Amino acid sequence: MANNETNQPLVQVNHLCKYFHISRKETLKAVDDVSFTINKGETVSLVGESGCGKSTTGRCMIRLYNPTKGEVLYDGKDIMKLSRAEQKEFCKKVQMIFQNPYSSLNPRMTVKEIVGEGLKQHGMSQAEVDAKVEKLLETVGLNKDHMSRFPHEFSGGQRQRIGIARALSVDPEFIICDEPISALDVSIQAQVINMLKNLQETMGLTYLFIAHDLSVVKYISDRVVVMYLGTIVETAETEELFSNTLHPYTKALLSAIPEADPKKAKANERIPIKGEIPSPINPKDCCRFAERCQFATDRCFSEMPKLREVAPGHMAACHLIEG
Repeated sequence: MANNETNQPLVQVNHLCKYFHISRKETLKAVDDVSFTINKGETVSLVGESGCGKSTTGRCMIRLYNPTKGEVLYDGKDIMKLSRAEQKEFCKKVQMIFQNPYSSLNPRMTVKEIVGEGLKQHGMSQAEVDAKVEKLLETVGLNKDHMSRFPHEFSGGQRQRIGIARALSVDPEFIICDEPISALDVSIQAQVINMLKNLQETMGLTYLFIAHDLSVVKYISDRVVVMYLGTIVETAETEELFSNTLHPYTKALLSAIPEADPKKAKANERIPIKGEIPSPINPKDCCRFAERCQFATDRCFSEMPKLREVAPGHMAACHLIEG
């Protein structure tokens, strides 16, 4: 999948923080000191439980949110310091596919208007827009007869295809896929995933794939970044992460993947995670997973572990791994 032609990563996220001030004394730390890179042609998956900060990270990377601290570099340039002309170009190069196809499409607009909206912003004539929209719909498995219809006339899978066509309309390089299949029927999910993979190969796309379903992540990703309560706990190439899992939280997530083979399912012991995910408001300055980890020691409750390289390209943040 990956086809990194240069040593320079396409995307660099450096010490990214996004805080929401609830009151004078309460701060919700949705994203807290997150760093990772994405190479050109690569699919990096950002995984973790709901509320861990995955979507907030993605929204900071496309400037839907302004970071509290840190920086996001796209092609070597800080996206918060772009000129007006550079901002316009950035909006063409970077697009997002949203999680819910039922709320992300304007119900008052036709498919032609939804998919063609970005094209008009970049100076295309109506005839050019119509031709491009027709071609895009064919690319995602729809046809020109759908152009005059409204979103409510489509199924969830078809709506998500419309959302993908909209993202592709301005010929982007990098697409943030924010849980693009979680709201779809299981029978449709595989179709959408295969389409995204095919589009990547034919159009040379780079993906950040935000998800919580690790079986899908294993299939589509080159590298995986695991988040817990606003922080990164482990990151590695996909094969390495699944075969040599280090962090207790990642181990628990992997143990929850359903196994079709009854013998393997019986052999795979489920690792339970005790309790509920803690509040991200004013989190303690220690391991965020300590309260739910069966292996936690006193040090885990008093000191924040650093994300460090344990093996080439494999990083984890856990005092137990440090020894």
